[in-house]
Amino acid sequence: MTTVHHPLAEGPTTGIARSVHLLKLFRKEAVDPDRFYHYLAGDVLRHIARYQDPTGAIALDIGGGPGYTAEALKAAGAHCVVAEYSLAELGLHNRNPDDAMQCDTQALPLRDGSIDIVYSSNVLEHVPVWESMLSEMVRVLAPKTGLGYLTFTNWYSPWGGHETSPWHYLGGRRAVERYERKYGKPPKNEFGVSLYELHIRQVLDWFHGRDDLDILWVGPRYMPEWMSWIEHVPGIREVVTWNLVVIFRRKETTAEQGIR
Repeated sequence: MTTVHHPLAEGPTTGIARSVHLLKLFRKEAVDPDRFYHYLAGDVLRHIARYQDPTGAIALDIGGGPGYTAEALKAAGAHCVVAEYSLAELGLHNRNPDDAMQCDTQALPLRDGSIDIVYSSNVLEHVPVWESMLSEMVRVLAPKTGLGYLTFTNWYSPWGGHETSPWHYLGGRRAVERYERKYGKPPKNEFGVSLYELHIRQVLDWFHGRDDLDILWVGPRYMPEWMSWIEHVPGIREVVTWNLVVIFRRKETTAEQGIR
């Protein structure tokens, strides 16, 4: 069993208690980011460990910023590199990841099948051509043995507009304009510039349309796992989910079997 080492990662690990704890930490994220992000990294590590032992794994954290999850994976025995588009994100919260590279997540500078664990949290909704990023996650993932872990914030969730929420329900541009009037500056996550409308239906359709993938688990990130049935209910899932998790593996092709 994988142990979560950082003391701030400790807390409830299952059920409603975990969800309540996450909500409490999220509400204080602006003033105490370390506590929220260390706990979230530990939560991810526990989830990953159910499907794959991170010991000795080569891991990639796409959009991992200051490296909370990379740190958790490293403590569990993996070697993790953060792939980040923005240099500024790498230095958030007075932190820096041990290993990082600046790159476009729509064109990762990595060999096919070279990564054992590919992880990305809340990046997909910020990518103009999100399908390209997903394709890259699959391309670099080791076939058969590798594990992919994706989370993203869907547009109709209460946090879909990020700091412009909940006014994004009236339209992305309108939410931005309201934010600018109130604060005198554009939001960091600006609709149509650095934040895009993305729906659960679109992403799940993309995964189901790939015959080279096995989907291991789909469910709402912050809710108890038994709430995963929501993802089978179109419409409701788009509003209730808040943040979706998709865990997957890449199948081994006939050509790859021959090389092996």
